[in-house]
Amino acid sequence: MSRGGEMVYIPDDSDFSSFRDQCENLEGWHCRYNKGGVTVWSQGQEESCTVQKIKTRISCKDVPAETLYDVLHDTHYRKKWDSNMIETYDIGRLTVNADVGYYSWKCPSPLKNRDFVTLRSWLPLGNDYIIINYSVKHPKYPPRKDFVRAVSLQTGYLIKANGTSACVLYYLTQVDPRGSLPKWVVNRVSQFVAPKAMKKIYKAGLKYPEWKHKHDPEYKPWVYPEQNTLPSVSLDELSVQHADSLENIDETGLPEDHLNMSDHEA
Repeated sequence: MSRGGEMVYIPDDSDFSSFRDQCENLEGWHCRYNKGGVTVWSQGQEESCTVQKIKTRISCKDVPAETLYDVLHDTHYRKKWDSNMIETYDIGRLTVNADVGYYSWKCPSPLKNRDFVTLRSWLPLGNDYIIINYSVKHPKYPPRKDFVRAVSLQTGYLIKANGTSACVLYYLTQVDPRGSLPKWVVNRVSQFVAPKAMKKIYKAGLKYPEWKHKHDPEYKPWVYPEQNTLPSVSLDELSVQHADSLENIDETGLPEDHLNMSDHEA
């Protein structure tokens, strides 16, 4: 997502507009899953290719767009609903609508766990909302031995209001997992992992108002920037995370029958 591939920059209106177009435009996308109100598409690459673009959509009844926007920002609440997450935290703020953060997640065994450092930016658009990120390097958060550092080329959410009490959520991601994965893993992402992740977010949206009422209900620094107490980060401290500078592991030989899908099944 970085312009020219070299300079770290904060996305502007044209980047948000482009992301929205990608979410809403179906040309060139191939439907991989459509069941239970969740649709998954892939684009561009052969199925065996690791770096695919994946897009998912779910209709969320009884969840207003602003509630889902809060859910996707609230790192404290994420620990309640994202059971695949190992750790997440905000590193520092860049502007009132951009920050740098860390996220690590459990991959289905026997794959190695992955982590990211990303520059995240967000934009309210009337009743709709967009959150996007891409991977960066921060000198204080280098790759760790216990994780494979993955690369988000472009990842984000589009939340579209559907009246006052419902919304439609799009999730679009293009990630390099820094590993040569078996074809069955790539297929499993679109058939099982992505649909279940969307359903989890929807359920989290239904439960969020009650949870937030008991947990610092007025604290929403993504809505009220004056509440943000993160240390400031300068763009000069960051650089683009190029995939080819990271370790690439070969997991293509891992057999599907050894896969532990426990929490990853749809």
